[in-house]
Amino acid sequence: MINITFPDGASRQFDNPLSGRELAASISKSLAKKAVAIKLGGELCDLSDMIERDVAVELVMREDEAALELIRHDCAHVMAEAVQELFPGTQVTIGPVIENGFYYDFARDEPFRPEDLEKIEAKMRFIIKRNDKFTKEVWSRDETRVYFLDKGEDYKAELLDAIPDGEDVKIYRQGEWLDMCRGPHMPSTGKIGSGFKLLKLAGAYWRGDSNNAMLQRIYGTAWASDDDLKAYLHMLEEAEKRDHRKLGREMDLFHFQDEGPGVVFWHPKGWKLFQSLINYMRRRQDDAGYVEVNTPQILDRSLWEASGHWDKYHENMFITQTEDHRVFALKPMNCPGHVQVFKNGLKSYRDLPMKISEFGIVHRYEPSGALHGLFRVRGFTQDDAHIFCTEDQITAEAVKVNDLILSIYKDFGFDEVIIKFSDRPEKRVGSDAVWDKAEAALRQAGEATGQKFEYNPGDGAFYGPKLDYVLRDAIGREWQCGTLQADFNLPERLDAFYIDTDGAKHRPVMLHRAMFGSLERFTGILIENHAGHFPLWLSPHQVVVTSITSEANDYANEVLGLLKKAGLQASADTRNEKINYKVREHSLAKVPVIFAVGKREIEDRTVNIRRLGSRDQNTAGLKEAIAALVVEATPPDLARKI
Repeated sequence: MINITFPDGASRQFDNPLSGRELAASISKSLAKKAVAIKLGGELCDLSDMIERDVAVELVMREDEAALELIRHDCAHVMAEAVQELFPGTQVTIGPVIENGFYYDFARDEPFRPEDLEKIEAKMRFIIKRNDKFTKEVWSRDETRVYFLDKGEDYKAELLDAIPDGEDVKIYRQGEWLDMCRGPHMPSTGKIGSGFKLLKLAGAYWRGDSNNAMLQRIYGTAWASDDDLKAYLHMLEEAEKRDHRKLGREMDLFHFQDEGPGVVFWHPKGWKLFQSLINYMRRRQDDAGYVEVNTPQILDRSLWEASGHWDKYHENMFITQTEDHRVFALKPMNCPGHVQVFKNGLKSYRDLPMKISEFGIVHRYEPSGALHGLFRVRGFTQDDAHIFCTEDQITAEAVKVNDLILSIYKDFGFDEVIIKFSDRPEKRVGSDAVWDKAEAALRQAGEATGQKFEYNPGDGAFYGPKLDYVLRDAIGREWQCGTLQADFNLPERLDAFYIDTDGAKHRPVMLHRAMFGSLERFTGILIENHAGHFPLWLSPHQVVVTSITSEANDYANEVLGLLKKAGLQASADTRNEKINYKVREHSLAKVPVIFAVGKREIEDRTVNIRRLGSRDQNTAGLKEAIAALVVEATPPDLARKI
């Protein structure tokens, strides 16, 4: 007797094993037609898979969120079939599902051209309309190797080496075409629907190794409906317009160059923006009781060995050796340095919680292909902090951090924040007992905040579990920024202690905390979220005064002096150019406010005000206009104190 439990708690018994498809049909014929997969004990499986034991079961419909991965997976297989039909002799390698879509890597002597994507997409629609069934077969390794070698599929044969001896291979067919695949798949190609599109071509080394052959990668996206696809493509268009690398050039904020891969060359305006973020955060942290420190950029290997970074994070570290044969590393994290600050001088329970902050520059090796503007760099600044506290203080401190993070994000216009709880990763330091304690403490602290959080298994830091704060921007994209991590391991490894009420030494708990995370990355997020159109308090160039005629040049410079005296970031444009030309140029540079002055403004002691993104113009008295801008340019944390 097999007992099957459904999500609503109901259960049914069956005398013999049955497939997911048979289970759906036993409930209703319509359900059997609508179902595309089944979850057995939470694992996504084919409808053809057999249910042979007592298990919790969930039938997956095409409109369910879980089906989206299947739609994309099936779409990748159909794309591979279409490519091989259109371009005989092309080898298929690997084709995984990725965020928002899929890709497949192909080996072909001739390069694909952008116009080939339309042909492939048309062939895919034909295959989908044909509605071929997906069927699963199990072959031996030897049988599989012979089959693919006979077809000239050398890459597929090489993939078999990763399968353990004696283990069979899953083969999925769709009509006459087949591929090795772990599965699962939906019942047929027709279930994919029409909500897909091929996006771009790229190069990719076989197995990501630059010593291997270069393959051709085709990226695509797939969605459950045409409307979802349309919304995603619109988001891509918006994202392209908002690309921080493009806007960074137009606004003269920063640049990158080959001599410094993955590190930023900040220009004056960009550095002013960067410093405004630091100044804002410094004020918020001062108010919250943090003390700011600065720790060395480069430290001896012995410290990184003691902390666990050398063993668990070595491949991400920049290493150097001096002539006296000492080995050093540029710090990839600030935490070991902060432990040294805590350890310097005897600490008592009365000193806890001790909150140490730093705008610490860290360096982490990222592969060249992964670098992406401000979003993925090798050298960056963290608004890092570590709270040394007792176990009893964890919850209260976590609630304070949570409230501060959410308040900060709101000041920057992010009202929608997703919180994710991540537990122990496979690669970690510390015993399971210590991890049990840390995870229980952080989960309890997360619950005490009153915020809902999602579970993100296996994604914790190597030294402790974490709560990650994910922002949703103006066009619906998600960005992981802030984090709160509970660490029982590092204080133990680096011998940090305090003297408790009993006069004995006790280990503090170390809460790792970042708000912006990487300031470089957060700057990029802000640029794209606002499309470069910053609120006045954030803008590094707030006002430009433009003269309409040369007669107004002296007045323009007088206005500039008053703006600067009021603390505004301003400049004057008195070039011998037409006013419309000047306005267009400063609008492209995303200057929020343009004051235009001519003969009438001189006589009336006024300014003509033009706002970025608006065609409207209005005239105001000079003193009144400046006073209004001063109020608008006041950072929100300072405005709350007025």
